[in-house]
Amino acid sequence: MTLLDLSVGQLAFVEKILLGNHGQGLVNRLEAMGIIPDKPIQLLRKAGLGGPLHLRIGSTTEVAMRRSEAQLVQITLGE
Repeated sequence: MTLLDLSVGQLAFVEKILLGNHGQGLVNRLEAMGIIPDKPIQLLRKAGLGGPLHLRIGSTTEVAMRRSEAQLVQITLGE
């Protein structure tokens, strides 16, 4: 399951980030934003027309992420 599969309001935990077309550079950037294994992440909003996702990482950090990047973040559902 990936971040793109989450419904608005759902909580999940990051499993790992897959290497995509952007390679290790994207993985490093996402990790710098706090998207690391076992970190809680929640989907706050999905923009329409294929726009970005609005995510909360941990308890305070909020970011917007492209859907193509969200497909690379594998997660497990939280409670």
